[in-house]
Amino acid sequence: MCPAFRMLAFDAIRKSKETKGLKYVLSVEKVEGLVFHYLEPFFIDHLKKDVHMKLCLTLMTIFPLLAMADASSRNGKVETQRPADFLDIKKFIPEVQTDIRYFSEHNFVGRRIEGYQMPVCLLTEAAAVALKSVVKQLLPMGLTLKIYDCYRPQTAVNDFARWATDINDTKMRAEFYPTVEKSQLFEQGYIAYNSGHSRGSTLDLTIVPLDSHEVSSLTRCSVPQSSHYPDNSLDFGTGFDCFSPASHPDYQGISAQARANRLLLRLLMTQAGFIPLDTEWWHFTLANEPYPDTYFDFPVR
Repeated sequence: MCPAFRMLAFDAIRKSKETKGLKYVLSVEKVEGLVFHYLEPFFIDHLKKDVHMKLCLTLMTIFPLLAMADASSRNGKVETQRPADFLDIKKFIPEVQTDIRYFSEHNFVGRRIEGYQMPVCLLTEAAAVALKSVVKQLLPMGLTLKIYDCYRPQTAVNDFARWATDINDTKMRAEFYPTVEKSQLFEQGYIAYNSGHSRGSTLDLTIVPLDSHEVSSLTRCSVPQSSHYPDNSLDFGTGFDCFSPASHPDYQGISAQARANRLLLRLLMTQAGFIPLDTEWWHFTLANEPYPDTYFDFPVR
């Protein structure tokens, strides 16, 4: 259906197999099939008639990005000074919504996380510029982005690690990790000792209606959209920070609409230059991040 995409994809797959340590080695047929089977029928009335051309052009951007490894496991230096190019995303893109969960008690720990002094989203200028292009595509559809987390200090990552070792503190388990033993959070990769968020070009986000407003209620994250935390997000099959295989972008046990929404977010973000994570539908890292080997540890404020 997209000859140019297929040529580019085959070349990306060939190169990816020659590179060590890659997370994403996908078939052309798998990605093309998923997009046109799940996404096209749900492009709803937001998009124009040239949907096929838009999809083809977008598909051509996916494989080079998916052929890159997530850099979150790199070893790097720790820097405690905030660089001049870290921006407050609400000032740079006023149309986005934010719900900085780690400043609040509504997160898997159940309290404010160390290092979060204000509920703001900080991103490198490069990531912010790329994100703005995504918002520009969503606004005509009556949609925008809602951001849960951006830059995350190493102090916060350390706080997560300490919390994970206290296996008796499970007060938020019913919502965020109902099917996972807390003692398995490290082993299963839900908690780690470093995070790409600390490099300033990674963020967690969803898509919401432009005119929506925040509501508050705690429910199990892996239940259907009609029952889980109504945070005004489109249906993505799970809530944010749901420690479950159901959060994997390619998980099939969710509704067709939820799969379509995941693909839409993934397409828009990869087209803008972000790399998705294979275990969290909400998580993206700028491919050409300006600080690939630096983990920052200044407070969020």
